Amino acid sequence: GEDAYVLPMALGFDSRSRLDEFAAVLQKVVDRHDILRTAVMWEGLREPVQVVSRHAEIPVHEAALEHIAEGDVQGVVDGLLAACGTLMDITVAPLVHVTVAPVPGTTRCVALVQVHHLIQDHTAVDVLFAEVQAFLEGREGELAAPLPFRNFVAQARLGIPVAEHEAFFTTLLGDVTEPTAPFAVLDVRGDGTGVAESSVALDQATAASVREAARRLGVSAATVLHVMFARVVAAVAGREDVVFGTVLFGRMQAGAGADRIPGLFINTLPVRLDTGRGGVLDAVRSMQGDLAELLVHEHAPLALAQRMSGVAAEAPLFTALLNYRHSAGATDAGMEVEGIEVLFAQERTNYPLTVSVDDTGDGFVFTVQCVDPIDPDLVLSLLDIATGRLVQALDEAPATPLHTLPVLNDTHLSEVLGDWKDAGREVPVGVLPVLFEEQ
Repeated sequence: GEDAYVLPMALGFDSRSRLDEFAAVLQKVVDRHDILRTAVMWEGLREPVQVVSRHAEIPVHEAALEHIAEGDVQGVVDGLLAACGTLMDITVAPLVHVTVAPVPGTTRCVALVQVHHLIQDHTAVDVLFAEVQAFLEGREGELAAPLPFRNFVAQARLGIPVAEHEAFFTTLLGDVTEPTAPFAVLDVRGDGTGVAESSVALDQATAASVREAARRLGVSAATVLHVMFARVVAAVAGREDVVFGTVLFGRMQAGAGADRIPGLFINTLPVRLDTGRGGVLDAVRSMQGDLAELLVHEHAPLALAQRMSGVAAEAPLFTALLNYRHSAGATDAGMEVEGIEVLFAQERTNYPLTVSVDDTGDGFVFTVQCVDPIDPDLVLSLLDIATGRLVQALDEAPATPLHTLPVLNDTHLSEVLGDWKDAGREVPVGVLPVLFEEQ
């Protein structure tokens, strides 16, 4: 019942009374939305069910932190993160917890707000904090009437028969027998700790070329960048036919008002591309069709998709994830309220390699989160080179085979070709077949 996909956020308050006011308002937002009062039950049931409580009190715990210096706000944040861990019991509502500690020698205090990812995605955290802010400013009368989450659940559950999902994923994945594992890292059961992160904005010229290529081909920029990611995954997984996860926001087909609902519409589903077949233009066309089809199945459980593949049950189908999201002037839960500041906010997944693309409307920001031994800066460099080369090929030579696109920059190239080869060894000429035979 414990699950480690928790979004922690640390907020600083100028006084305890300000924090108490915030906690009371957060409770009012929980009272408004049934999704925030859900838990997941499965003991003795045929399948797990999401249960809504009529009332669920947010637990507010006081943490006793030791050895914090006077005025050390960061020390309090680190202490709270360490004390709270990343696990949450998902059988008890609400899946929102608040843990509080004072900053020694001051009137200030810090609250760690933890929201379980079962009930929140990126959009939803923004909705949550926008509502908190409206209450704090006395504007709650302006808030739209909350829509019941069950309408969306019903649509997701009843929309498409399971047999149709199964047929689609069997066709897509039936002959995939091995995991696609970048850098040969297979563990997808991490808890988000020990994750290295790096971020960079794509340079303006390349970003403009991506948009121009997409516009010219009548596809989305997301489609182009999915093809780019397939090329990078192929390079680092050592295989041409690759599968990776893509995050679908599930709000596409969710109907009116979906953007105002705090709640989870997010789903990860597999994308497959054989980068060894065909040119870059064909790859873009094929990806466009595949993503459109995937959206039809956006509420299918990932477990179903994996079951339809030929990969052995205990092995993952893929260990790399692409999360493409529109974040015009990314808010990142920006809360502009007097006396409250956001000190820390974090997103984590359990995939060894996650690449998030923030589409800001004119530019793109790539963020890589990965576990050892994967180097996030190396991955950023691969993404950068692959993006530039892909849009160049789409423009100048659309028949260029996708698997021939370079992904290494000059430094990495000379490292592989120069530094890594053992130039000091004598290799007799003309006896390669003999050496093979001896092996």
